[in-house]
Amino acid sequence: MDPFGTIFSGAARGLFMGNRGGRMHDPDTRTLKERRRWVSKAWICCETRFRDRAREVWGESYTELFFLDEVTALAAGHRPCFECRRRAAADFAHCFAIGNGHAETPPLAHIDKVLHAERIDPESPARREKKLYVAFIDTLPDGAVIAYDGAVRQAYAIRGGYVLPWSAEGWGRPIPRPRRQLVTLVTPPSTVMALKAGYRPVWHPSACTESFERGYGGSAAA
Repeated sequence: MDPFGTIFSGAARGLFMGNRGGRMHDPDTRTLKERRRWVSKAWICCETRFRDRAREVWGESYTELFFLDEVTALAAGHRPCFECRRRAAADFAHCFAIGNGHAETPPLAHIDKVLHAERIDPESPARREKKLYVAFIDTLPDGAVIAYDGAVRQAYAIRGGYVLPWSAEGWGRPIPRPRRQLVTLVTPPSTVMALKAGYRPVWHPSACTESFERGYGGSAAA
């Protein structure tokens, strides 16, 4: 799945899996149902290994989705799973509360309701398109994903003084982060506020910026 929430088939293998509350595919053909893109408002991001469980991907159960990393999953509108990623989920809920002005940590149902309203464009055909926003790039935290339109709309993640282009195989070569620009925001605004409040998502190892910050222009683990 890409940061826009688009489901596609590919050979790349990411760090996380997830689901949208149930089955969106035909288990016989292993293809997506024509109109269904979620089953419930609980869109989660999970570990790929948990308690030695073994699954038949896109079998009779829920539709497994896969993400390059947590930054990608958050941009697509997912949140950490409270079963297999309990500590991350608790941290996210805590930062969600702080960032969005809640006196106490809200219940998951509330978080899911807010996120669902922010991730689906109600005016898109069959309510299937990702809702996008406009923001000043200077106000966005690390881990927020933005987009630039060209021949193909390209997603970039903000990290320090750089933006990194997304691909299914990994984050590309860092580009100096523009300043004083309005940009298209892909990550849901309430998740952006959780990032601002201190939530630290898991990045794919390809998200390298250290050597660029040192001025070498090479590649190093960040």
